[in-house]
Order: sequence, then structure tokens, then C-alpha cells
Amino acid sequence: MVAETRGHLSKNVNKSSFEIREKRLKRRTFVVAVKNTMVTINPSEIPVAKLHHYLLGAVGPRPIAFASTVDEDGNDNLAPFSFFNVFSANPPIMIFSPARSGRTNQTKDTYNNVKVVPEVVINVVNYDIVHQMSLASSPFSSEVSEFEKAGFTALVSETIRPKRVGESPVQFECKVIEVKELGEQGGAGNLVICEVQRIHLSEEVLDEKGMIDQHKIDLVSRMGGNWYCRADEASMFEITKPITSIGIGFDGLPEDVRTSSTLTGNDLGQLAGIEELPNETDVNEYKLIELSDLFISLEDTPIDL
Repeated sequence: MVAETRGHLSKNVNKSSFEIREKRLKRRTFVVAVKNTMVTINPSEIPVAKLHHYLLGAVGPRPIAFASTVDEDGNDNLAPFSFFNVFSANPPIMIFSPARSGRTNQTKDTYNNVKVVPEVVINVVNYDIVHQMSLASSPFSSEVSEFEKAGFTALVSETIRPKRVGESPVQFECKVIEVKELGEQGGAGNLVICEVQRIHLSEEVLDEKGMIDQHKIDLVSRMGGNWYCRADEASMFEITKPITSIGIGFDGLPEDVRTSSTLTGNDLGQLAGIEELPNETDVNEYKLIELSDLFISLEDTPIDL
């Protein structure tokens, strides 16, 4: 299949203005056809609970900020939030959102705490602590420590008052530089913008170069409903980012390749990422190598030829 595809790529395709217009028309027609099969929703016309379901069911997996804060009396609080991500490396900025309750419109203890003590530890959640983390999300009263209830080890931070979760593989000590309220009704988010002051990393998740090994860290993330996702070998794959290379694009592929009923969008995406079409010499050399490998593999069983 690969050799055949490369053979297709080596053909000289006449890209006349008529053919280019025809391709663009086909693409527009296809997009319209897809849209006609979809359900369209106006967020303002459905209940917040249903909107919440659609948003969280579609946007995921989402990383989890296991946020440790303290109130003005020094009481510890620990709660997970999946409205979370990293937004800048210089300066190092993370943002998470403890939203208002969709049922009661009450604000979270985490939000209340960072408004009076603008500091937080964002602890990373891996598979080893996911059930403890879930227990910590229970609606305990504000004076109750989730560290104790969920069985976590509270470690003293170096630069801020909130404590770190000892079982977390990575802990970020952060100063809260701004809290941006997005609304006053149930379901409204509150963006807690944090600047990282210290990073603590477990040596168990580092590779030989001192960098985080994505297989060792074993991260978990949130999806819709009660579903979580585990980033293990069965679910991870690599794609080289085209930082310096510029692919030929879909429009640079020969027509019979682009309209193939066998190749998927992913297949075409990989082919369109090459920087130039292979020439006939390259294709023939590839075929010879393939045939050579085949003969070598079957030299002990010539009858299979």
C-alpha cells in the first residue's frame, strides 16, 4: 500500500485553474453536507445543567488542578478542578476555575480562600491517587481538612502558606496574581490566574536526562459525567510537530490520492505533511528495497514466493 501510494505521488498532476476550482467546490460541498448532519444548539436556549453536560462531554480529556489553599485562619482546603491548564512559560502561568455551583450558586471554598490568601499549590494528579482525589471533592465543611479526610500527606511549602500533597508527583507553588469573575449566576466560572514560584518533582517520574517521562508520570484527566482518562501506553502516541518544516498540504496531493476511498483523513494528513512529492527515482529505489527485504525474509521458504 505504501509503495503503491508513493507511486501515485510520483505522477505528474496537471493542476489547471479549472481543476483547482473543482477541488475547492468539492471541499465546500463536503463541509455543507457534514453540517447538515449535525445538531445545532443555542446555549442561551437550554438549561445550564444541559449546557454544562455538552461542554464537559465535548471538551476533554481535561487536566486536573488539585488545588491546596488556606483560609484567613489557616484552615487547609484541598479540591480538584478540571477547568485548568498552563498558559505561559515566561512568566510561568497556570489558570484554573472554581466555578459557582450550578444548583445553589454558592462559591467554592477554594475561591473564597484565594480571595483572602492569594496563594495556592497546584498538585498534579496521577492514577495512584485518583480515588483519594475524588474523595477530597466531597462537600466537606470549610473547617474540615481534606488532607486528613482523603489520607494525604501535607508537606510544608517553601514560598507560600498552603501545603503540598506529598503523594502528588509534581507540585507547583503559586502566587495568585488575579481572580477574574465571569458571572454571578450558577455555573459561572472564576478564573484564578497563578504564577508559579516553585516546582517540586518526584524523581520517580524523571528520565535519565532529568525530564518528565510521560510513561512514568501516569497522569489522569477528566471527561464528561463520571468518566476519567488515563494517559498510559495504551492511550498515548507521538506525532512530530512541524515546527520548522512546511508540508505540501492536501491541495498538493495528486487528485487520485486525495480522493482515495481507502486512505483516511489521518493517512492523508501524514502524506500531506511531506515537504515535496517523491520523484520517480525515489519511488523505484523504495520498491527495490521493499522487494529485497521480501526476498531475504523468504529465502528459507522459497515456496512462499
